[in-house]
Amino acid sequence: MTNVESLSREKLIESLRERDARIASHESRISQLEAQLKWFQNQIFGRKSERRLAGDSKYIQLTLGSLLEEETPPTPTETVKEYQRRIKPEKLSESGEDESVLRFSSEVPVKTITLTAEEVAELKEGEDYEVIGEKVTHRLAQRPASYVVLKYVRPVVKLKKSAEVVSHPAPVGVFDRSLADVSLVAGILVDKFQYHLPLYRQHQRLAAGGITISRQTLTNFVARAADLLAPIYYAQLSSILQSKVLAMDETPIKAGQSSKGKLHQGYFWPLYGDKDEVAFPYGATRALTQAKEILGEFAGTLVTDGYGVYSRYTSKVNGVTHATCWAHTRRKFIEAEASDARRCQKALEYIRVLYEIEASVRESDSEGIVRARRERSLPVVGEFFEWLGTELADLTILPSSPFSKAASYAMERKASLSVYLSDPDVPIDTNHLERALRPIPMGRKNWLFCWTEVGAEHVGKIQSLLATCRLHAINPYTYFVDVLQRVSKNKASEVSDLTPLRWKDIFANQPLSSDLQMQ
Repeated sequence: MTNVESLSREKLIESLRERDARIASHESRISQLEAQLKWFQNQIFGRKSERRLAGDSKYIQLTLGSLLEEETPPTPTETVKEYQRRIKPEKLSESGEDESVLRFSSEVPVKTITLTAEEVAELKEGEDYEVIGEKVTHRLAQRPASYVVLKYVRPVVKLKKSAEVVSHPAPVGVFDRSLADVSLVAGILVDKFQYHLPLYRQHQRLAAGGITISRQTLTNFVARAADLLAPIYYAQLSSILQSKVLAMDETPIKAGQSSKGKLHQGYFWPLYGDKDEVAFPYGATRALTQAKEILGEFAGTLVTDGYGVYSRYTSKVNGVTHATCWAHTRRKFIEAEASDARRCQKALEYIRVLYEIEASVRESDSEGIVRARRERSLPVVGEFFEWLGTELADLTILPSSPFSKAASYAMERKASLSVYLSDPDVPIDTNHLERALRPIPMGRKNWLFCWTEVGAEHVGKIQSLLATCRLHAINPYTYFVDVLQRVSKNKASEVSDLTPLRWKDIFANQPLSSDLQMQ
């Protein structure tokens, strides 16, 4: 073979290699674009829920043709066990006299209206007629923008013996030199942070009710209330950081101006303690230094998603064990299912078995949970990761494929995903934290952003108390009315008694109320 032929052959081989590389690159790019397209289609037309039916391998809507196909019904081979059908309650009569249908708690005020028959309008009771019974009809009514002005009349008197002029002192308000009753402040907080009613809408509702208060005044009410509640928030945060198992996440919030016309991207770092307490500390960034500052001296097990900051934090801090969330791992395979249904469905089947085991031992004691996880979950986890390793070794799977990325995500977190197997207090995921932080993104759709970072801190503090009230079935309005009056009277060393968890045991039976409720 001459040199010319040799060079031509080498060039041809090099050209073919370049062509193969371009084809592989294009195929990878096409696969990525197809995955993106399917993701966008699912966001617009698909199901948003990640819930799946056990044993159902494909979630495909039946076609009209398949619905029309006649199938021979199977021959029954079992006897259906008899059962008793519950009798449905009768419908509400037109007169509304079925009192059991409309259910009111004792907190709902009732206004009694007595209606007298026309036939006895001019007659005297006792002489011309006697009452032998009564019929009761209920109607549920609503007052538009129900506000009440409390008018305190304090007579000024002069004592004849001493000629001293005395009067009752002015009632103590929640704020100095303010017209706001504690019930108004508590109502504003609940409307804004629980029902996500922005202050400008509350301002409109006040105006519709004939009350003139500036929006700046409403903003000041919220800010001053947040300052009063701040010691309670920090006491609750301290209690959370003493947990043995702590769940942590982060969610974005626009707060303050970063430059002209642009808002700064800040973050809430939600924390969920092992006593069912929640805190939303605000951080200006999503960096490792922010996590260190928030966690402080925490020592225990930190349960998080797969964000890399947490693994770097736990690798540098002694006394902290890192556990990661199986729900986030599962989500990766759900997102990759469109590109590789067979492999992703098998991965999801492994994870489904783990969740079924957790559901079966939910009411068990610690020993029962550890035993079930060791005997039933551990073999499934080992088989799952062994299978993932085999699949990743398959050269036909591109490293850039969605399944490969999902599998690599799980393999990189094998140790942290296995932590829950040996500790009964560690949950399998962070879903409990995601449920608790849901009011933040829900509220963000209404108030969009915080004008300042201090405002974001106020949101975090009040939402921390609200979310914890919700977890412990505490009426947040009753709670705020009580603690806003009590916080300035309590000793600083006893401020932890005002956190929702402690307050429920100490003060919930006899909470302080507003003068409005005493009338």
